[in-house]
Amino acid sequence: MTGHRFDDITVESLMETGSMKWTRMPGHLAAFVAEMDFGTAPAVTQSLQNSTDKALWGYLPPAVTRDMSQATSEFLNTRYSWDVPSSRIYPTADVLSAYEVVLERFTKPGSAVILPTPAYMPFLTLTPLRGREIIQVPMIEGEGGRLEMDLEGIAAAFDQGAHLMILCNPHNPLGRVYTESELLALADVVEAKGGVVFSDEIHAPITFDDHAHIPYASLNETTAAHTLTATSASKAWNIPGLKCAQLIVSNDDHQASMKDIAFIVSHGAATPGVAANTAAYRDGGEWLEDVLGYIDDNRALLSGLLATHLPEVTYREPEGTYIAWLDAKGLPDIKGDRSWAQFFSDEARVGLTDGALCGEAGVDHLRLMLSTPHHILEKIVIAMAEAVRKHES
Repeated sequence: MTGHRFDDITVESLMETGSMKWTRMPGHLAAFVAEMDFGTAPAVTQSLQNSTDKALWGYLPPAVTRDMSQATSEFLNTRYSWDVPSSRIYPTADVLSAYEVVLERFTKPGSAVILPTPAYMPFLTLTPLRGREIIQVPMIEGEGGRLEMDLEGIAAAFDQGAHLMILCNPHNPLGRVYTESELLALADVVEAKGGVVFSDEIHAPITFDDHAHIPYASLNETTAAHTLTATSASKAWNIPGLKCAQLIVSNDDHQASMKDIAFIVSHGAATPGVAANTAAYRDGGEWLEDVLGYIDDNRALLSGLLATHLPEVTYREPEGTYIAWLDAKGLPDIKGDRSWAQFFSDEARVGLTDGALCGEAGVDHLRLMLSTPHHILEKIVIAMAEAVRKHES
């Protein structure tokens, strides 16, 4: 785990760059927000330079949209063997914007939303703001301790009046990459209940070992008909600030409806971001594979660091994403009335996400980003361990 160019990145240089991740919590080692510390691919950087050279900063031109839709279609076909016509791929600002469109346009008015938890925090906060109830369905422990969707709980939630289910695959924050059998089992439940799936596949390119992402809508005609999918190059190529994602429409009736709302869907997408997504999908593969190898090393590194310095914290290496989900329930009773995230912020100057923000199932857990240089990950764990030992004695 030595000799990589990312090893030369320092905490000081990251703070000087001025990213939200490294300035929102001054003086902290930052591991709370889903960004990488590795910059982005040369192809993306060149795309941004091209946009600057052409002063391509105005409203989104049709040709730029078409190019992105075609590049996304090619990427989906090459990487996942999913054949999606480019005419069914729409730029949008981000996955949450796509979710809002799906919620308002393709679900029963006022109906509840099913969310397997723990889950990406904004789904829990945005949904009620749109006047919808969230029905949390905690994940259950399956074979070998792996967390899985509670299909009976999901079915019961549909029976309570829910119409839409949010599927996050690869899963944020658990790092699960669902298997074909898991997805087909879910599809049976959704179809039997007349439900709709919003499939958040923003982390799709980030998988490890023999875990392979399967787009839910690509499984068969049934899943294609009850699914709307959102993805983006923003996580895999580290460009969330460029404001571009893709809404993928696989249902004929949904596609017919899109002609009336395509402008609304795409209005928030930034022209340079759309071009950058195109470049990432077409020419960013080599950079991505290098990054995945580095994060893969960090998955194992974190296991070793916790075993050595914080054995009370348990962690299962993620199958996908660069997110680590830490179970802190085994730590000594030293945090008082604080969350563990607040404890480590106060006592270790480490910025982590409080698992409770991911739903009731996340209480006494922590979300930590693996997308950082090896030596910074080591500093994070050691600082956490020192804070625990100090207050333990």
